[in-house]
Amino acid sequence: MTAKTAKTAKPLAPAEARRTIVVVAYEGCQSLDVTGPWEVFSKANGFCQTAGRALPYRLLLASPEGGPVTSNSGLQLGPTTALSALRGEIDTVLVVGGNDAVLEQPGSVPRLIPWLQRRAPQVRRMGSVCTGAFALAAAGLFDGRRATTHWQYCERLKQMFPAVLMEPDAIYVADPPIYSSAGITAAIDLSLALVEADLGQALALQVARNLVLYLRRPGGQSQYSAGLQAQTQASSRSGSGGKAGQRLGELLNWMAEHPAVDLSIAALALRVHMSERHFARLFLSETGQTPARFVEALRLDRAKSHLEQTSWPLARVAQRAGFGSVDSLQRSLKRHNGITPEEYRGRFSGVGGGG
Repeated sequence: MTAKTAKTAKPLAPAEARRTIVVVAYEGCQSLDVTGPWEVFSKANGFCQTAGRALPYRLLLASPEGGPVTSNSGLQLGPTTALSALRGEIDTVLVVGGNDAVLEQPGSVPRLIPWLQRRAPQVRRMGSVCTGAFALAAAGLFDGRRATTHWQYCERLKQMFPAVLMEPDAIYVADPPIYSSAGITAAIDLSLALVEADLGQALALQVARNLVLYLRRPGGQSQYSAGLQAQTQASSRSGSGGKAGQRLGELLNWMAEHPAVDLSIAALALRVHMSERHFARLFLSETGQTPARFVEALRLDRAKSHLEQTSWPLARVAQRAGFGSVDSLQRSLKRHNGITPEEYRGRFSGVGGGG
C-alpha cells in the first residue's frame, strides 16, 4: 500500500474493536448469499493483515436457532450462533435470501423479524441479500425507503409491502442505514461497496481483483440490462426467424457494444441485409419490442453506467451513450426512472455510510 493510499483510507479501529459483521442464515437459505459477502469481508481482513494494518472486521454467521443450517442446495453451513446469543456491539447485519416461500411468510423463520426490529436502531448498517429483503420489509425497515431484491421478486415484494420504494433495476440500493442487494451474486457488489466505504477504494479494488471481479460491473447498476432482456426474450420465442433470427441475435450483441453509432432502422436493416420493413417486423417478433424502444433502453443503460462510474459532464455522458443531446438523456431517464441524471449520479456513484 502506498503512502498516498494510507492517507486516504479511513483509519481502522484497534483489533479488539473490530467492526462485527453478522450474516444471518436459516434453513433453506441460498449458500452463495452467505459465502459471497463472507469472502469479500474476509479478503479485506487478509489484505489489511498483509499490510500491517489492524483487522477491520469480525465475521459471525448467525441463525434464529443456532447450530448448523442446510441451504436450499443441500449444502450445510455452520455451526451458527443463535441470534439470542449474540452479545456486544454489532456494526453490520446482512440477512441472506433463499427459497422465496421461506421469507414471504415471516412466521416461517421464528424470532427473526422481532430480532431485526430490536437490533435495527443499534447497528450502523442493516441490509438484505436477494429475497432477504422480505424479512427487512416485514420488519418495517424498508417503509418509505428505497430498496431492491432479485428481479423476479420485485413486483411480489411491492405488492406485499406497498410502503417500500422499489428500485427493481438496481444491483444494490443504499438508503442509509438500510441497504439491499439484488439476486445472489449482487451481494458481492454490495459487500465490495461497503468495504470501499469503510477502507477506501484501493483496498476494495485489491479484494475485487483477488476474487477476479469488477469493483463495479461494466454494465452498471442495472441487474437486467436491455441487451440481456432482449436476448432472453428472443431465445424464448419459437425461433421461426431461422438464419435471419440468428443474424438478429448477432446484431443485438453488436448493438450493445456500439450504442453511440447510427442505430436507425435503415442502418440496422442494411447491416443484416434485410429490407427495413422485414427487419422491423422480425425484430418485434423476436424480441417483443420495437427497434427504437430497444435502442433507447440500450443507450439509457450505457448512460447510467457512465453516470455511476465517471465524473464526466452530462454532455459527454449523453454523447458517449448515443443520445443526441443532454435534453434527450434527461427526458429518457425521467420517463423511465422518474429522476434526473444528477439525481441518478447522486444515488449510485457510491454507497456512502462509511462511518
